[in-house]
Amino acid sequence: MAADKKASVHWEGAGKTGQGQVSTETGALKDYPYGFASRFGDDRKGTNPEEIVGAAHAACFTMAFAFALEAEGLAATTIDTRAAVRLAKDGAGFKIDRIALELDATVPGLDEAKFQAIAAAAKAGCPLSKALTGVPEVTLKAVLKG
Repeated sequence: MAADKKASVHWEGAGKTGQGQVSTETGALKDYPYGFASRFGDDRKGTNPEEIVGAAHAACFTMAFAFALEAEGLAATTIDTRAAVRLAKDGAGFKIDRIALELDATVPGLDEAKFQAIAAAAKAGCPLSKALTGVPEVTLKAVLKG
C-alpha cells in the first residue's frame, strides 16, 4: 500500500519580509501563516517548517510505538510524545542538527526493559525517522509511567 499525502505553500515577497501560507490536503492546515519572524523570531501567530517536522515526527513515532505494543499483545493507556527540532547555523545557511523525542507512556503489564526496547525499535522503524536519517542527532527519552 502506498499513499501520497499532499501539502502546499504559497509565498509572497522577499525572504525576510515575505509571508507564506501552508496548507494540507486534509485541511488540518489551511493557509496557515509562516515567515521569517515565526521561524527565527518570536512571532507566535505563525508556524515554521521545524515545528511541523517535529509534530510529524512525534505523531509518526507515537503511532509506530502503539502498533509495536499491539504486536506484543499490549495496549497503552496513554502515550504523550514531544519533539524538539533544533535549527542551527551551518556556514552561510542553516540545518536541522538535532531532534529530541520525549515519550511518556502508561502501559499496563510492561516492564522497563521491554518498554525501552519497544520504544527504541519504534523510533528506528517509523517512516519519519527513516526519512530524517540526515539529521546528525536524533535522541529518545522514554519514561514508563505508572
